[in-house]
Amino acid sequence: MRAWMARERARGLSARSLARALSSVKSFARWLADHDGVEATAILAMRAPRVKRKLPRPLAETAARAMLDTAPAQATERWIVARDAAVLTLLYGCGLRISEALGLDAGLLPLGDSLRIRGKGSKERVVPVIAPARDAVAAYAAACPHPLTPGTALFRGQRGGPLNPRLVARTMERARMQLGLPASATPHALRHSFATHLLDAGGDLRAIQDLLGHASLATTEGYTAVDTARLMEVYAGAHPKA
Repeated sequence: MRAWMARERARGLSARSLARALSSVKSFARWLADHDGVEATAILAMRAPRVKRKLPRPLAETAARAMLDTAPAQATERWIVARDAAVLTLLYGCGLRISEALGLDAGLLPLGDSLRIRGKGSKERVVPVIAPARDAVAAYAAACPHPLTPGTALFRGQRGGPLNPRLVARTMERARMQLGLPASATPHALRHSFATHLLDAGGDLRAIQDLLGHASLATTEGYTAVDTARLMEVYAGAHPKA
């Protein structure tokens, strides 16, 4: 097993890919142990390579604002412009995942000062809804040609069905090309931007953890690393001895 892992690394396989491959081998070994009595202890005892955690890749504040202005303008129909503006404003203004935003029920209209969100693992959290987000959703609801009745999706596609998240991603793809932003400028990047910009403004890490719905503070601490990395860039560019 060690020789196999060493060979895979030598041929250029990343630590993350090797960890996935090892997990597959272990799953097969467990199956062999359960069904054929194979002694799999040595395989199951192998440790996966340490995977360096990827840092969140948020947008700068100016880029986030530009995205909120540019992305909705990709559409030609007024109600779709309003819809896309509402979705993206919720992602950036409330830190929602795209699945959480598109999972909102039309019965929540009109939005109040907060939303109760059921996130990953059915974990619930309450997030404040800022005035621009409420206004954007209200403008969309007024323009939407489809009946927004309780029990149905708040955000609709062209034909009235629930909005497909891929359409939101495509809208941002077109906008980021216009703005010259990197491929990391995705809907999820707006959630990262929400957290990073709160932290930059002095937000409490524990409070940000609750707003994002992270089960572990270690996950939220990734935004601290982003902040530190940016600080070091400024330091390296400005210090006379750097």
